[in-house]
Amino acid sequence: MDQELYDEFGNYVGPELDSDEEDEDADEDQNREDAMAEYAGEDDDDDMDADDADDAAEMQVVLHEDKKYYPTAEEVYGPEVETIVQEEDTQPLTEPIIAPVKKKKFTMAEQDLPETVYNMEFLADLMDSPDLIRNVTLCGHLHHGKTSFVDCLMLQTHPEMQVNDEKDLRYSDILFTEQERGCSIKSTPITLVLPDTRNKSYLVNMFDTPGHVNFSDETTAAFRLSDGAVIFVDAAEGVMLNTERLIKHAVQERLPITVCINKVDRLILELKLPPTDAYYKLRHILEEINSLISVYSEEDEGQVISPVLGNVCFASSYFRFCFTLGSFAKIYSDTYGGINEKEFARRLWGDIYFNAATRKFSKKPQTGSAQRSFVEFILEPLYKIFAQVVGDVDECLPRVCDELGIALTKEERKLNIRPLMRLVWQRFFGDFTGFVDMIVEHIKSPMTNAQTKIEHMYTGPSDSDLAELMAQCDPEGPLMIHTTKLYPTQDATSFHVFGRVISGTLHSNQEVRILGENYSLQDEEDSRFGQVGRLWVSEARYKVEVNRVPAGNWILIEGIDQPIVKTSTITDVSSNEEVYIFRPLKFNTNSVIKIAVEPVNPSELPKMLDGLRKVNKSYPLLNTKVEESGEHIILGTGELYLDCVMHDLRKMYSEIDIKVADPVVSFCETVVETSSLKCFAETPNKRNKLTMIAEPLEKGLAEDIENEVVQITWPRKRLGEFFQTKYDWDLLAARSIWAFGPDATGPNILVDDTLPSEVDKSLLGAVKDSIVQGFQWATREGPLCDEPIRNVKFKILDAVIAQEPIHRGGGQIIPTARRVAYSAFLMATPRMMEPYYFVEVMAPADCVSAVYTVLARRRGHVTQDAPVPGSPLYTIKAFIPAIDSFGFETDLRTHTLGQAFCLSVFHHWQIVPGDPLDKSIIIRPLEPQPATHLAREFMIKSRRRKGLSEDVSINKFFDDPMLLELAKQDVMQNYPM
Repeated sequence: MDQELYDEFGNYVGPELDSDEEDEDADEDQNREDAMAEYAGEDDDDDMDADDADDAAEMQVVLHEDKKYYPTAEEVYGPEVETIVQEEDTQPLTEPIIAPVKKKKFTMAEQDLPETVYNMEFLADLMDSPDLIRNVTLCGHLHHGKTSFVDCLMLQTHPEMQVNDEKDLRYSDILFTEQERGCSIKSTPITLVLPDTRNKSYLVNMFDTPGHVNFSDETTAAFRLSDGAVIFVDAAEGVMLNTERLIKHAVQERLPITVCINKVDRLILELKLPPTDAYYKLRHILEEINSLISVYSEEDEGQVISPVLGNVCFASSYFRFCFTLGSFAKIYSDTYGGINEKEFARRLWGDIYFNAATRKFSKKPQTGSAQRSFVEFILEPLYKIFAQVVGDVDECLPRVCDELGIALTKEERKLNIRPLMRLVWQRFFGDFTGFVDMIVEHIKSPMTNAQTKIEHMYTGPSDSDLAELMAQCDPEGPLMIHTTKLYPTQDATSFHVFGRVISGTLHSNQEVRILGENYSLQDEEDSRFGQVGRLWVSEARYKVEVNRVPAGNWILIEGIDQPIVKTSTITDVSSNEEVYIFRPLKFNTNSVIKIAVEPVNPSELPKMLDGLRKVNKSYPLLNTKVEESGEHIILGTGELYLDCVMHDLRKMYSEIDIKVADPVVSFCETVVETSSLKCFAETPNKRNKLTMIAEPLEKGLAEDIENEVVQITWPRKRLGEFFQTKYDWDLLAARSIWAFGPDATGPNILVDDTLPSEVDKSLLGAVKDSIVQGFQWATREGPLCDEPIRNVKFKILDAVIAQEPIHRGGGQIIPTARRVAYSAFLMATPRMMEPYYFVEVMAPADCVSAVYTVLARRRGHVTQDAPVPGSPLYTIKAFIPAIDSFGFETDLRTHTLGQAFCLSVFHHWQIVPGDPLDKSIIIRPLEPQPATHLAREFMIKSRRRKGLSEDVSINKFFDDPMLLELAKQDVMQNYPM
């Protein structure tokens, strides 16, 4: 029968039938009904139960063989398969039924293995020789030429790499955001095989780090894995804000420092300094660096930087040349012969003059016009070659090139000035062998430096068997890897872990144990087992896969990123020895700017949380937390830093629309006087009573604790001597320090100031841990607005402790210790503290007054303004409150017509003017407050933002007997009840 004549329910919808056809159709219908009746048992019994009815209905569908057949779910999917019938389509039309595989475009495309001047097998073989490896960090101020320098090394080792002469390659800036902004954001590791002047090859692992102070956390992560630092300094700008900070940081990390004075071409082409003035400029830069090293070095004799020692090289990464005194002396030796390179190089710096008549060097000039040897033998030839190439190319250049042995084709001679200049310099100096000489000679190999590295970064005892084996950098030893960075994969769903193999050998697909930053022998919770995937040697835009990595090398690891948040320690699964972790990173700045984020569409909160977790892994110093009000907070170092974080969060990791609140800053709470009375608190069971007072710490002590100049883990005698000699503490107090808070390097101190004649010391010792926990809880979240307490010394004056252990448990003591710390704090004239930025502005002389104007508007004050030696610019150094720094850079550029450039970085905490508890101050919305009202305004607005009650209620922390005591002493007039 034709199916088109019936609808889906079996009803006839075709043309009208004649009588014969109608009869035929009626017969067929009757037969079908009879069959149904027979199946349902209608002939025997008129009643049909529900099951039979269902079967009949199913039979009805089956009987429609000539029309449409609807099989059951069981027939299609098999028995015992759960099927869900969805009445309407809940998937939005905008979303495809099968989503395409996404490739996120946030990095430069991955390249295949390019052709290199060395064989990749040779690179892998060098990894087995730790004495031929050098691990270095290239660091320096913003735009001092680190990334361009790496480009020169890449072009030297990758001959096929083409670069447009008008545009820099910026090979190690692999993120699109880095290419667009023209500044590095992430530190990028690159491994190259580079020859020295004797043509001996070394495996050089380099980190190209960002120069912007906001991203100094990337440099910290790089320093931890390196054995030395190369600090880049712009020859025209000299030592800048970040140069100084990096020198200090490198000294603290115990890294040997070498210096590359880059952009020497600017002295000639831009500043147009005469050769003698250029020499003075270079010498001034080195003197400044040496004075900074001596200031920051703990030992009496710090390292000395000097071209004579070979730890200084001169370069122009734009024109692609680099030399040291030794490599320049070799050029003279190769040209003229019979010259002792080392002796000649020693005489090419300082007040040494060459007497052409006697052909000898002397320390006194023979004539008034005599030039120093550096000027005569190095600078003047440089100036002359620059002049010849810029000058008459057709006549002078061929003659000069013939003299120097540089071959140029006719096409090359027709090039523009800059590409031609690059070519001439490249062929005159050749490869960057001087740079390799410098790092090989002055930066130790992983094997030689292992002992120093382990002492600095391993938290375990230095005399243990494991520490001694690690200090040998033995590839056969126990596996120990320290990781400090995570790099996102191409689809940004997971990360590759970057670290350094300290000892042992890591194999691909190996089972390992991953220890996080919170792991300790007492608390092994932060420990996971995992399987390593593939292993790579990182080359920025491509990776070289290897199957094993011996000790001393850097490596990119797949498959173990899940449990790692910031840094980790990776070890053998079967390690029987007690393993301690490597020290978490110690940064040289703080995250003080915070923003609150929330998804535009509330249902996408899980996506945002996942994005926050990933972005937290990606930035070493980023902190994310949830306030009690439910706000998701991101803490970063500055505006540019948070801008990059938000770009990654929105575009790479969560791919959703996110709302951002206006930026605010972190505050701290402190006291300026000693508590006006002894504050006490009783435990809920009335069996224990603690008495405490608070007072300010001595100036500089908080910074000493934070910088680990003094450590709570020291023996009591040594700790006591430190406080006695440096801060004039009495012997009893110095020996009775219980804890620093809120952690081991926190800027607050808890002191047991009780006397054995008055207090049972054994009972007090029994509850010491609980009191310390309460103190640390209190200092982590202060009473004013839940911000950390800073610069406060808490003294326990008296304690009544229950005899029975059951009555003095942590549940009784910890909250009570916190409460008494709060009440002592509130009785000691509490104040708010805000973070201050140190700002360095570079501007022409006519813009200095505009800089002063902009700073004055934002509560800033200038500490120094001085001309930059040998240039038309001025440097203005100033302090500005972080809360007033938002938009400062834009404001500054507007007022100076774009001529001023500034960088700002967290410097110190300063007390906010005004009393935060003064109830007479009324905060009117949208009105600027006078300076004396600021503390009150900051406190109230912070409390509102966090969902706390409007004001600090003092009776929350005080017991009834304490309130009566207060009433007696009449000190409650300023404190709200």
